[in-house]
Amino acid sequence: MGEEEKKLKVSNLKEGMDNVSITGRVLSASEPKIIQTRKGPRRISEAVIGDESGRVKTTLWGKHAGTLQEGEAVEIKGAWTTSYRGEVQLNVGFKGEITRVDDTQAPEAEDIPENTPKAEERPMRRSFSEKRGYRGPRRNF
Repeated sequence: MGEEEKKLKVSNLKEGMDNVSITGRVLSASEPKIIQTRKGPRRISEAVIGDESGRVKTTLWGKHAGTLQEGEAVEIKGAWTTSYRGEVQLNVGFKGEITRVDDTQAPEAEDIPENTPKAEERPMRRSFSEKRGYRGPRRNF
């Protein structure tokens, strides 16, 4: 039995959540592009999705890349969150689902606040080499 789906408002999103479900309006959507990841090239697109509590940058991976159009009302299920530069972001990948919903289920674009969910501030993480005490080759310039 999988983890229970969490139906959330954008403002409740926190970094590191799994199996997230939100309903909102697509405020912007980009064309798909190919990026290089540690697992090789991946196709992605980006969108901003908002509800009455705020807006969140969303990365659509693989089969979902390029499937959203600005102005659509959508329900996203099976997403997960990460953070980038202090802001929480939503990700929709292989296990995720995107469904068009009735227009009345999402607020109009002009009624969506500008605020975005913020990631928890954490002490700066030390890099791998610092943890290992590795200083790299000595260079004399």
